[in-house]
Amino acid sequence: MINIGIELSNSKCLPERKTDGSSGYDIKAFVDSPVKILKGEIKLVPTGIRLQIPTGYEAQIRSRSGLALKGVFVLNSPGTIDSDYRGEIKIILINLGEDTFTINSYDRIAQMVFQKVYGAQFVFSELDETKRNIGGFGHTGV
Repeated sequence: MINIGIELSNSKCLPERKTDGSSGYDIKAFVDSPVKILKGEIKLVPTGIRLQIPTGYEAQIRSRSGLALKGVFVLNSPGTIDSDYRGEIKIILINLGEDTFTINSYDRIAQMVFQKVYGAQFVFSELDETKRNIGGFGHTGV
């Protein structure tokens, strides 16, 4: 377990896991008035949360399955919150469902998972060939 510093606009904004086995912490909306997301529309939704994530870790923001079933997704999923970011976390949501979707304050809109991040050092070299080599984008068929 890692320690995450947190500042909240309201104590109800605190991320929480609903079960001991949950990987993700539910993230709630923190809005002044209901936010309507029309079919096909994208909205940036505030959460009232600011974090201090230890160096060497990130927070990944992901869609919630219950909202995905209704056609509402985190658009850049998984979104990354870097360890040096100190601003409010805001969630980019898109409504791909058939109906307008309404978000109220403290509705659970996303989930957050913490991951270790490994640095890399790039070394110029000639790359080995593999069976796949440069094949991609459906090269194995449909």
